[in-house]
Amino acid sequence: MENFLKNNENDLEILKIDDEVSAEYEAAKILRKYPKKIVILNNIKGYDIPVISGICNTRGKIAKSLGCKVNEITHKIMEATEKPQKVANFNNLNEYNSEKADLSKIPILTHYKRDGGAYITAGVIFARDPETKVQNASIHRMLVLGKDKLTVRIVPRNLYTYFKRCEKLGKDLDIAIAIGMDPSTLLSSTTSIPIDHDEMEVANAFKNGNLKLYNCEDNDLKVPGSDIIFEGKILANKRAKEGPFVDLTDTYDIVRDEPVIKLNKIHLKDNAMYHAISPAGYEHKLLQGLPQEPRIFKMVKNTVPTVKNVVLTEGGCCWLHAAITIEKQTQGDGKNVIMAALAAHPSLKHAVVVDEDIDIFDPQDLEYAIATRVKGDDDIMIVPKARGSTLDPVALPDGTTTKVGVDATKPLGKEEKFERVSLSE
Repeated sequence: MENFLKNNENDLEILKIDDEVSAEYEAAKILRKYPKKIVILNNIKGYDIPVISGICNTRGKIAKSLGCKVNEITHKIMEATEKPQKVANFNNLNEYNSEKADLSKIPILTHYKRDGGAYITAGVIFARDPETKVQNASIHRMLVLGKDKLTVRIVPRNLYTYFKRCEKLGKDLDIAIAIGMDPSTLLSSTTSIPIDHDEMEVANAFKNGNLKLYNCEDNDLKVPGSDIIFEGKILANKRAKEGPFVDLTDTYDIVRDEPVIKLNKIHLKDNAMYHAISPAGYEHKLLQGLPQEPRIFKMVKNTVPTVKNVVLTEGGCCWLHAAITIEKQTQGDGKNVIMAALAAHPSLKHAVVVDEDIDIFDPQDLEYAIATRVKGDDDIMIVPKARGSTLDPVALPDGTTTKVGVDATKPLGKEEKFERVSLSE
């Protein structure tokens, strides 16, 4: 993270606050006031470590880390996931200060008054499949239970699979937790790749083969350079209450019994900062939503090869709303794209399809397309009783909801009627 900030300090809007701030509620309230800035809180009451937030809260920052333009992010992710690169650069943790794990020394924030407690929100968990030995990296929220204990929200994906396999054997799962890495490496940990692939090979592709990994001391895990690294285990047959906590849609998630982590060691860089992601903030939304855009793009491309780009909009929590640009060739293309998009990302609730003269990264331009190119009885598709997202507050508990597709493309043969004069003269 330090290199990213240094290399882009002239382009990044960084707000440094030196006033003393409490880690309980006050820090989080300040971060919410500056949703698209990088904020560094230098003086957290009772702690020596500053808090940083917002390194991934705009597409522009993520694009800088990936070395591309904003409208190229989806293609950059697809390229890296389809052509991952083996990591060849490994180092020991000699440049870190290592000691017994003590969470009370880290300024972990409590964000809202109904939260279950202080939460780690930017922690990437590294683990190995006990059967195949493939390493996985994934970001999870973690509730502090004590100086060396956390409970972690795990959904049925790779880490969950590894943990359940260990639990069947009556064994704990070795893990490492990395906090404070650069945006492209953090993004790689959220990508959707097969269970037998390693996200750090995606990160290495983002870095053109220059990623450096560090060998953990108590297990065989390899983690990227981060400000804070923990080593520990997810305990077999041990659960604790996790929640409430604010999820992607800015509403509270429920309380569940979740696995417990026991930490052994902490490794700290000199001048380390603690990265905090604001729940339901732009950083949270983009990191969760961006990796789904390639899935939609690929499915749509199989249906309509002239698709140009896909975005899960920030207003739709980067999860429930998609906008898709196509070069329309036949009259039914828009509706076929809608069906493909809804199938590609099952949580998707509303999809809008537009022509190439509409900027899908501009909400005002999207609204213009809907206002001027949609005839409700012809161009709106409604799919009732469809499986959607459990994060959607209006959905049933199992995620069942109603989905809507909007074909906001120009009718073929009538393009002149819809020509945008300001763009052509």
